[in-house]
Amino acid sequence: MSLKKTFFLFVALGVLFIAFYTLTHAKHESYPLGIATPNPLATQAGYAMLQQGGSVMDAVIAAQMVLTLVEPQSSGMGGGAFLMLNENDKILMFDGRETAPLAATPDLFMRDGMPLSFHEAGVGGRAVGVPGILKMLKLAHDQYGRLPWADLFVPAIQLAEQGFAISPRLAMMIADDPFLFNQHVTRNYFYHPDGSPKQVGEILTNPDLAQTLRSIAKEGIAAFYSGPIAEDMINTVQQHTDNPGILALSDLAHYTPKIREPLCSIYLQWRICGASPPSSGGITVGQILGILSSVQTAPLYAQTDQGLNFSSETIHLFSEAGKLAYADRDYYIADPDFIAAPGNNWQNLLNPNYLAARSLLISSQSMGTAQPGRPEDYPFMLGMNNQIERPSTAHIAIADEWGQVLSMTTSVADVFGSRLMVRGFLLNNQLTDFSFSPIDQNGLPIANSVAAGKRPRSSMSPTIVFDLENNRPIISVGSAGGPNIINYVAKTLMSTLVGGSTLQTAMNLPNMGSRNGPIELEEGRFSSSIIQELQARGHTVEEIPLKSGLQGLFRPDPEQLFWQGANDPRREGTSIVDRF
Repeated sequence: MSLKKTFFLFVALGVLFIAFYTLTHAKHESYPLGIATPNPLATQAGYAMLQQGGSVMDAVIAAQMVLTLVEPQSSGMGGGAFLMLNENDKILMFDGRETAPLAATPDLFMRDGMPLSFHEAGVGGRAVGVPGILKMLKLAHDQYGRLPWADLFVPAIQLAEQGFAISPRLAMMIADDPFLFNQHVTRNYFYHPDGSPKQVGEILTNPDLAQTLRSIAKEGIAAFYSGPIAEDMINTVQQHTDNPGILALSDLAHYTPKIREPLCSIYLQWRICGASPPSSGGITVGQILGILSSVQTAPLYAQTDQGLNFSSETIHLFSEAGKLAYADRDYYIADPDFIAAPGNNWQNLLNPNYLAARSLLISSQSMGTAQPGRPEDYPFMLGMNNQIERPSTAHIAIADEWGQVLSMTTSVADVFGSRLMVRGFLLNNQLTDFSFSPIDQNGLPIANSVAAGKRPRSSMSPTIVFDLENNRPIISVGSAGGPNIINYVAKTLMSTLVGGSTLQTAMNLPNMGSRNGPIELEEGRFSSSIIQELQARGHTVEEIPLKSGLQGLFRPDPEQLFWQGANDPRREGTSIVDRF
């Protein structure tokens, strides 16, 4: 090669190197960080990943692994989750919901023609679904993760080996649960040799979980869905003395997480995006807010002896909207791979004309029990769901330096799930989210009945809200709380977006609403005069605990990039956000 050609070759290579270096080392616009989780140790683990240049996906995996250890009553790798992700102009939903084993039949929770009680069904192996969260997180990390997979497990491994102080909530759950002590492994883990429950502040180590996490960090999710860990799961489920289940190795091997289209609806000047079926959250939250947009004119709040609170008018309208939305939920919503949407489009349940027509059913008096509507003149062919739902779940909200925003709700179903512990983690009992009976009292088939490979309907409501003017995400929020999650999230969004509250103030406000039954008010938070006003409208009113578990991030000014963290005062959550 001539000297001249050699010279130009080196020049060209130099230009290519400079271009490559510029592309790979160029400074990107850095967005403020934020994370909110139900536990301070999980919050710290997720934020550490963000500080290392990790994405929301890196942070949520680190946080979830820590929650598996420190909040086992609510979520963990033995359960499932729905995850919402906003990246630039794209919003995705990752479905990691558990599935029924392939051997499941519609009468799984029936005995002698009658449904089992919840705990007859849920404690032991019978209700254990295929855990979906790890496969879902791996799928999402392959596309949106920035840090090495193994690095994300380090915080949880260290805590499991070194130990963590039992929190007040975990201690209370251990002491109150009547079933943990009856299972050999959980008895040894959560109780002292004399049978007394472990107390607040005691250091709890979990070497079995540390080893499980090390295996998954090193070998990937194959270490969980096959091999010795998988075999232990199956043996624990199938060999349970009192309530054996039917989960098989083939179920674990064939589980597939899904990427679905989220469901978005317009609420005044905001776009509300939530999870689509098998979650009922996106539709039902969207319906409540859409119906309210047609009927809500009075101020949301009233000044009472107990301070700022919802007015009786607001409670009435919110509850009536809830009745209509929950009626549709119990009739239509189930796994979309098994049950078709009305008119073959779930968006029909969020159509503004349909919701405006539904709102005409609301008057100044209680409507009693609402009936499902008929979008697209959908014929009535199904029965009403008779599912029993339990409140044990967790929510995580995250924003990263790349501008991505995440909202993930994660669960093992009931408190401590099935109470079956395998290699340091608890297995879910999410199959109890199916209708126990496959038909209703009129003999009609129920959409959310058990079937092989089917995903049970969920109330989890991970939500991201956008300001319509600039299409910028301004809220990432969700909650724990079983079937009341929907009302908790809808109340919080209504109070923030229309009431002018901060997200934190909205979470602090009392919980209320209806699930197409009585109006449920948070115990001790409403005056007798408000209750009497509601009763005068014909409502039955019940005061119950309503312990929500809201977590979220809020951007009060859409023109600004900074986040405020918000954590439900009823739980132990914390948030960390960048301060400038």
